[in-house]
Amino acid sequence: MRWAQLVTRGPVLDVASGAGRHARFFAGRGLAVVAVDSVPQSIPGVTFVQADLESGQRWPFAGQRFAAVIVTNYLHRPLFAQLELALDEGGVLIYETFMAGNERYGRPSNPAYLLQPGELLRAFKALTVVAFEQGTVERPKRAEMQRICALRGPAESARIAP
Repeated sequence: MRWAQLVTRGPVLDVASGAGRHARFFAGRGLAVVAVDSVPQSIPGVTFVQADLESGQRWPFAGQRFAAVIVTNYLHRPLFAQLELALDEGGVLIYETFMAGNERYGRPSNPAYLLQPGELLRAFKALTVVAFEQGTVERPKRAEMQRICALRGPAESARIAP
């Protein structure tokens, strides 16, 4: 939520949206939102695309550009390049998911679903990083997390209120 203020236009892509918490938030701000998940959802004010992003199917948004791409609590490394390509000039990537060490606190615990230290920085090195965090969080439950907020374009376009 800290970086949501950088998203000033749509469309916004909510990847692995689940029930649509982030899709609802951005739609509530009056932005066009596209949510994608493998499980069908009905999210008021949001365009929903059902797709299994891990099955090897073609990326459902080939050639489309988004003003923001939001990913939380989801990791499928083969999508990193597609997510970066989906960002429009000036677009904002907000990505947060679990990292190595989370197995101490519960699920996910499989290393295939846990980022390595600094992995999001390396994966999105072509973007301009506005913020990066990794380590233990206490809320909503204790976990090892990694977060990045990055832009396609110069950092001058990022204005984060204190």
